[in-house]
Amino acid sequence: MSLGLLGKKIGMTRLFDEKAQSMIPVTVIDVAGNTVLQVKTTEKDGYSAVQVGYGDQKEQRVSKPDLGRFKKAGSTPKRFVKEFRFAAGEAAPETHPGVELFSAGQWVDVIGTNKGKGFQGAVKRHGFGGLKMTHGSMMHRRTGAIGCRSTPGRVWKNQKMPGHMGSVKSTVQNLKIVAVRPEDGVILISGAIPGAKGNYVTVRASKKKSA
Repeated sequence: MSLGLLGKKIGMTRLFDEKAQSMIPVTVIDVAGNTVLQVKTTEKDGYSAVQVGYGDQKEQRVSKPDLGRFKKAGSTPKRFVKEFRFAAGEAAPETHPGVELFSAGQWVDVIGTNKGKGFQGAVKRHGFGGLKMTHGSMMHRRTGAIGCRSTPGRVWKNQKMPGHMGSVKSTVQNLKIVAVRPEDGVILISGAIPGAKGNYVTVRASKKKSA
């Protein structure tokens, strides 16, 4: 893993190309204020990594150990903290380049927590087709049988059933950076990313595509 950016989803808008012939839907992510809180080395910690924080937090809302850690790094308390690991022998940077870490046209992966949808049935949650739609069947959107008889005599682990949907970690890969605006501290990424407005996200270089 290489160094990435922490940010907050602002919302979606659209941009037009140079000839104003095609419209590009983009998500605006605020990435201003990324701060290196701690640098970990192979000699001292057993691995190479850098800890990055984003978003100011009130001191009274932070535990004393964390507050001491922030003060040691010369930083204000942060709401969102994440660690980026580096390959063996690769030196971790002591300062974060900020929004200039990425450039327009680069491919990235965005990690966030998707929207919560509450308790849902199997049709919406897993895309089941449902059962009979005839009058009086009473089985239109049910799961059907889930158990076995003598073997194994129980419900299989990870059986798809109704339950809580959403509010889980989600990664969208291979999104293209359309524009970088250092003066505003934002980057504009094509397409949609996980989560609602105001959610914290992690932006890293794409693992499958190169710039």
